[in-house]
Amino acid sequence: QVQVEETGGGLVQSGTSLRLSCALSGRTSERFAMGWFRQPQGKGFEFVAGISWNSDEKYFGDSVKDRTTISRVAGQNTIYLQMNSLKPEDTAVYHCVADTDISRFMKPVTDTQAHDYWGRGTQVTVSS
Repeated sequence: QVQVEETGGGLVQSGTSLRLSCALSGRTSERFAMGWFRQPQGKGFEFVAGISWNSDEKYFGDSVKDRTTISRVAGQNTIYLQMNSLKPEDTAVYHCVADTDISRFMKPVTDTQAHDYWGRGTQVTVSS
């Protein structure tokens, strides 16, 4: 079994930056594509970003693509999400997701059951 651990959420001010981390533990010999989805309170899931195992493919949601980077530790199932110029509408629970199939980030699938592993999430709150 695989466990997903997200860290780095919290309360930040509008206009500042935030870095989220995600690491897999357990049966991590597999090479996972990984990424992030978020869910604002009372709303559905929204794709944020995804990255392939060897970092040659990166995908971003339209609402964040101009101010977000995603990276990973080479050869490991550990990723980082850097978001800049944060806005109150970025407030959400951010979930780390792992898949053996990068296509689920290329054409984002918001059905949690469609992904191999879906983390419990970390709260990000952006104050105005």
